[in-house]
Amino acid sequence: MWIDTHCHLDATEFALDGAEQRALARARGVRHCVIPAVQVANFAAVRALAQAGGDSYCLGIHPLYVAQAQESDLALLDAALAQQHDDPHLVAVGEIGLDYFVPALCQSPLREKQEHFFHAQLLLARRHGLPVVLHLRRAVDRVLKHLRDTARKGPPWSGIAHAFNGSEVQAQALRAQALHLGFGGALTYERATQLRHLAQWLPDDALVLETDAPDIPPHWLYASSAQRQAGQLQGRNSPAELPQIAAVLAQLRGTPAEQLAQHCVRNTCAALPRLARLLV
Repeated sequence: MWIDTHCHLDATEFALDGAEQRALARARGVRHCVIPAVQVANFAAVRALAQAGGDSYCLGIHPLYVAQAQESDLALLDAALAQQHDDPHLVAVGEIGLDYFVPALCQSPLREKQEHFFHAQLLLARRHGLPVVLHLRRAVDRVLKHLRDTARKGPPWSGIAHAFNGSEVQAQALRAQALHLGFGGALTYERATQLRHLAQWLPDDALVLETDAPDIPPHWLYASSAQRQAGQLQGRNSPAELPQIAAVLAQLRGTPAEQLAQHCVRNTCAALPRLARLLV
């Protein structure tokens, strides 16, 4: 079986056929999806989807949504984590982190605001004893600093560095924080040489699989700018693509798909320990 560790099934792109896409994924062997929240407004939606589909969810405020977030949203997140603590479908605080790709988020006041929200959410994850699902686009080193600062007194982290695309040194540093690294559609592109090297080089116990659907489409769904200008639509990623993405990873690693699936399930349960009871 496969687990999609990062799938935004509540996105508007799935408004018309989300249930059908989840059923198709299940028919292809994707037994479980982890559905992360991105803002307070979609906490109820991700919880309902996870509970209805036998999947799991995370609660958090994404750095791309920090601009419109209020300080009171952190209190609402704290309250939601407390209220849902005994829900077996709640597995992590996420999607949280930092984004230094979007220019506005690299400048004051949003740079400081997203750092504040990230640090506060790490403290909430500690308070509620939950793993983290991390967004770290162009921000791995700063994410690591916050992780180290908040883990100095207490147990190591668990969780997932989602859509990892950093260096070997950064991969090792995240692993030293006991985090697993999420790989998805980006590794299917031959031009992604560094990412594909990492996918080959990392040990078996480091990797988990994800789609980030509807985003980060694999190469067979991608339309270039020229193709889009000619009228071709960009393909929509979905959890049903995970087995084919996994096949690319298995080929890169020279590993049978069945063995890769076993490693990834074991790794996912290590990263998100509450998820294991949903797979029984």
